[in-house]
Amino acid sequence: MSALVVGLSYQSSPIDLLERASLDDAACRRLEARLALADHVTEAVVLSTCNRLEVYAEVARFHGGVRDVGEALSQATGLPLEDLSSHLYAQYDEHAVAHLFSVASGLDSMAVGEQQILGQVRSVFRAAQQGGTVGRALAPLLQHALRTGKRVHAETALDRVAHGLVETGLERATEIVGPLSQATAVVVGAGAMSGLAVATLRRFGVTDLIVANRTPERARRLTADGGRALSLLDLPAALAEADVVLACTGAVGHLVDDDLAAAAAATRAGRPQVYLDLALPRDIAPTVADLPGVTLVDLAALGALLAGRSVGAEVDQARALVAAEVESFLTSRRADGVAPTVVALRAMAAGVVEAELTRLRARLPDLDARAAAELDQTVRRVVDKLLHTPTVRVKQLADGPDGSSYAAALRQLFDLSVDTDELTLAELTEPRGRS
Repeated sequence: MSALVVGLSYQSSPIDLLERASLDDAACRRLEARLALADHVTEAVVLSTCNRLEVYAEVARFHGGVRDVGEALSQATGLPLEDLSSHLYAQYDEHAVAHLFSVASGLDSMAVGEQQILGQVRSVFRAAQQGGTVGRALAPLLQHALRTGKRVHAETALDRVAHGLVETGLERATEIVGPLSQATAVVVGAGAMSGLAVATLRRFGVTDLIVANRTPERARRLTADGGRALSLLDLPAALAEADVVLACTGAVGHLVDDDLAAAAAATRAGRPQVYLDLALPRDIAPTVADLPGVTLVDLAALGALLAGRSVGAEVDQARALVAAEVESFLTSRRADGVAPTVVALRAMAAGVVEAELTRLRARLPDLDARAAAELDQTVRRVVDKLLHTPTVRVKQLADGPDGSSYAAALRQLFDLSVDTDELTLAELTEPRGRS
């Protein structure tokens, strides 16, 4: 069994296809449940964000796993597989591990180094655990990825230079409408991304802040430190006031269409207005950009802005840390992979020793207790010495690509039946008592 990631992201797919493929939390959980029943998949977790849709799975075979995941993605998104296939990427085994660790660290994000993805990976991991689609294969992988992401943010300089989507969008807005300390800003939505937007707007000096949401009670939580909370029914009037509109609900359908934006622009006497759409699916109709005096900054535009930024040294530092963590995980996994073979070898040897000693005691009933004990110890010592070299060697080879091959050879030579739920290699190297 090996790890597999199949997905599409802002790097492999146009934004409009990502928008059509976007899945909400409930759809992600249904997709995980479907995958867990597929022929070649045993565990699965789905990560859906504003710029990626990825399935992480434990699979028996690469090609079978890719086929199962591709078909399930097609069914879940409602998109024909032929439309998806040219934009899907697949990574297998150690490449899948490296990809996940990079994603969790923010190195694969549109805004390199952003921290929100770490929380998103943590959330989908917990949800998949509750749904029973993550087990003893993917759970350690995801836990190690989360630890790696924490280390990157704590031990490298990536956070100090990384520009988030909200910051980049507001920098662009400042170029158009002037200092945001003198602007009115409207945030549409009251979820986690909206909370981040509100905090960032305040850092940019915004004091005249409006949060509009379907349920005003949730909006009021974001305006407790200042600002106005409104229902979406009041959005038309709020848009007329707004110099900057930041939308991040990801609701189905456009919350701001051409008519709504045109009506707001008509009341502004030519004053410029910026719409910043961070949602996928999009909250703001793309054609709003055609209105006089209106600038639309969506995820595609943000990607172009961020592409020109350079954080080379900090990225190199973070990538080096990630590479070390990937190797650490793979080494541990290889060791655990050969451990059941060593357990089976020792169990077989112990069974042979016990059977032969029992037969000997039956044939020599008059053997005195002291001699019997010495004979027993001698036989066990001989067997331990014979097993010492293959046990040590399989530990050494577990750190390299030949570990699994050596373990397979042992199973063939000694006709071993291996229980993969047995001890890890670390557990089997603990001191053992002797009879």
